[in-house]
Amino acid sequence: MQVWRDYQEKNKDRFLEELLALLRIPSISARSENKADMKRCAEAVRDELKKAGADKVEILETDGHPLVYGEKMIDPSRPTVLVYGHYDVQPADPLELWHSGPFDPVIKDGKIFARGSCDDKGQFYMHVKALEIMSRTNTLSTNIKFLIEGEEEVGSPNLAKFVAAHKDLLKCDVVLISDTAMISLENPSIDIG
Repeated sequence: MQVWRDYQEKNKDRFLEELLALLRIPSISARSENKADMKRCAEAVRDELKKAGADKVEILETDGHPLVYGEKMIDPSRPTVLVYGHYDVQPADPLELWHSGPFDPVIKDGKIFARGSCDDKGQFYMHVKALEIMSRTNTLSTNIKFLIEGEEEVGSPNLAKFVAAHKDLLKCDVVLISDTAMISLENPSIDIG
């Protein structure tokens, strides 16, 4: 829709700056010394969901790193989409293999180079911005929920327990998994974002 393109064009510089700020947070779930960064990243995700137009947003504690939940419910009779993603990243070692700092995003030839830019901060951020665009242009036609976790890179040890305990909160018609996948070098996947 043209109204979406117009909104995106008008706000693209802000969108980029917000994503780069998120990429600067070293949200490495596997390292205990990054616990404060994990909390800071969860708070940043919460704030982005609020700015995007989610009516209900909260940080939900687990036995490990917190999850961020957000929703925009426009009509209970409409379908509900649940977007899953994660804000944690892998360690950036060995650092000498990086051409720039892993948490100092660099744009080269139109591509962002930073830890988490495609797994998974860049991907779930795209869906947050889609919510913003549709909310601000009054074109959102479904209910939307977000579940953004902080432990995917360490095997999601608390996710199943959380989902089992929050079935009503997470009730939806379809789940959109916002994460990269690559079956093998012989069978690459297509990533959008």
